[in-house]
Amino acid sequence: MKAAPPDGALDHELSRRHGLIAGVDEVGRGALAGPVTVAAVILSPRRKIPGLDDSKRLSAKTRERLAAEIRAKAVCWAVAHRSPAEIDTLNILQATRSAMTEAVLALARAPGLVVSDAMALPDLTTRVLAETHADARYLCVAAASILAKVVRDQVMVSLARDHPGYGWESNKGYPSPGHLAAIRRLGASTQHRRTFSPLRVLA
Repeated sequence: MKAAPPDGALDHELSRRHGLIAGVDEVGRGALAGPVTVAAVILSPRRKIPGLDDSKRLSAKTRERLAAEIRAKAVCWAVAHRSPAEIDTLNILQATRSAMTEAVLALARAPGLVVSDAMALPDLTTRVLAETHADARYLCVAAASILAKVVRDQVMVSLARDHPGYGWESNKGYPSPGHLAAIRRLGASTQHRRTFSPLRVLA
């Protein structure tokens, strides 16, 4: 049975105790190409956005509509990326953590608490609640997951025009059979993460 979307009760309780709550989430950790993208969002309790949920549960069209609402109605939001070269240098965990920290610090308002999807953020002085599946439990993290997904998908469609043949406009850099076949045929591009095991084997 499909889990119910977050209803805002957890967000409300945290907001009552900590004030402004920032949700932060990433997209693209498992991709072979393109950046890892992070969004941080502080939602307004007075400007509701119906339909927020884990981005993986939503259609592309719904995500795009909700992302526009998030940008318009949130107290503030920020996006950060780490490039394939940075991922190869730092490793994917540290690159994601670095981008999450950057996105939170870029927010126009300072949150009293940051809720992340299972990622500890030790470089922040703000208190962090790192919880597994937070994007399916908290509206603020769901909003961050949607915004990060929409932004990264747009980046990958743009990169697909500059690097034709890999199918990034549809696979978004993830290891689909077609993408793996294209790497075998074309080799690795400058947007591939060369430390990821399929690239070490195939490129």
